[in-house]
Amino acid sequence: MKPVRAGSVTIQRQADDAGATIESVRLRALRGAITCKENTKAEIDVQTQRLVSEIISRNELDHDDLVSVIFTATDDLTAEFPAAGARAIGLGDVPLICARELSVDHGMKFVVRVLLHCYSDRELSDLHHVYLDGARALRDDLPA
Repeated sequence: MKPVRAGSVTIQRQADDAGATIESVRLRALRGAITCKENTKAEIDVQTQRLVSEIISRNELDHDDLVSVIFTATDDLTAEFPAAGARAIGLGDVPLICARELSVDHGMKFVVRVLLHCYSDRELSDLHHVYLDGARALRDDLPA
């Protein structure tokens, strides 16, 4: 068997009774962000859920592909932890953590950002980072 490249993991899945197939998948990181209209628990939950769901959908991820998720929120979002919204859509068994986004004078307000780690067999060019609503301006180099 050929050695596994750094940054990749080989997993074995049973194909059928005749034997197993070997697939090579890599640990990937997907970025995204979304803006909130107000600092309320409901708004932070809904927007976080929308962002995470869109990242998972656009990248055709299964729950078992998820490794961990890091959330940041700007200083003006204090009504809820973004991870609470993610837990509410079934990610309670995925390691989640929240942190404060750097406070930069010219930075965008009311933003939740995410760094989602997952396993995928997709090439980097086939992965989709997701920036929604006002946060699209953060990465105008990416397709909508």
